[in-house]
Amino acid sequence: MSFIRELPSGKSQIIKDRAFCTLLHNQLPPKGKLLTDVLVEFDSTILKKENTISKGALSNVHGDWYEWLLAISAWNFCCKNKNAHVPLLMPNISQFDVAKLYIPKLQNLIIDLRNKVEQASDVKLITSNPDFVILSREIFNKLSSKTKPINRITVNTIYRLNKFYSIFADKCDFEDIIGYLSVKTSLRPDRRLQIPHEGSLMKAIYTHLQTREWIINPPGLKFFAISTKINPADRQALKTVATHSITTVSSLPQAAVDDVYEINSINQANKVFKSVLFQ
Repeated sequence: MSFIRELPSGKSQIIKDRAFCTLLHNQLPPKGKLLTDVLVEFDSTILKKENTISKGALSNVHGDWYEWLLAISAWNFCCKNKNAHVPLLMPNISQFDVAKLYIPKLQNLIIDLRNKVEQASDVKLITSNPDFVILSREIFNKLSSKTKPINRITVNTIYRLNKFYSIFADKCDFEDIIGYLSVKTSLRPDRRLQIPHEGSLMKAIYTHLQTREWIINPPGLKFFAISTKINPADRQALKTVATHSITTVSSLPQAAVDDVYEINSINQANKVFKSVLFQ
């Protein structure tokens, strides 16, 4: 099955889900193999097949491929660990706003917040979707049928993983969303800024809901960053305070990003999942 298509312009385009499944031979890589090596091998095979594909085009699909590797690994981990919370892929906010996972009552509070921000001044509360939402195991088990490990990766597997979040639209109460994962193949300086900004906004909205609903001593919202390689400069840059938490002396400052994890193999992924999915 071909995973390269020719566009009307004459340029070649990677069919990223088909390429992913074909190049993996429908199986996850060995648990100890570096995921960056997997991506390099993907690129090499594609360029041998179609050398007009640009490096930019390859870089553009690396993010999805890395997320799919983590999504499948996390799914299988949760199938084996029945008490683990479940991370699900989220689409771009232009397709679905993560706030719509909440029950309508909480959604309306977020809409009200956005409206009041815009009415009060010439600014908007603009958010983006994190790459993964972590749902409580309770809500996951309540709404999803019995799950099975993914042993064979197909285009339909990717489609189902990309769309699984939709089952939970309008269904999540305040404590059903445990947290979020921001996933990047690499941490350029601009990405270092994007991640804590996203984390800070998600936590500010959570705190707003807590206040409006008079929820005492909530468990708190977690926000984690993941990349194939983390260096000390990355960790230092991501130690940013969540902005809303320094506006009052009645509470301690919170981190925008609770922790940063390096995942460059399935083995590393499973170790990280043991840490973040049992919060």
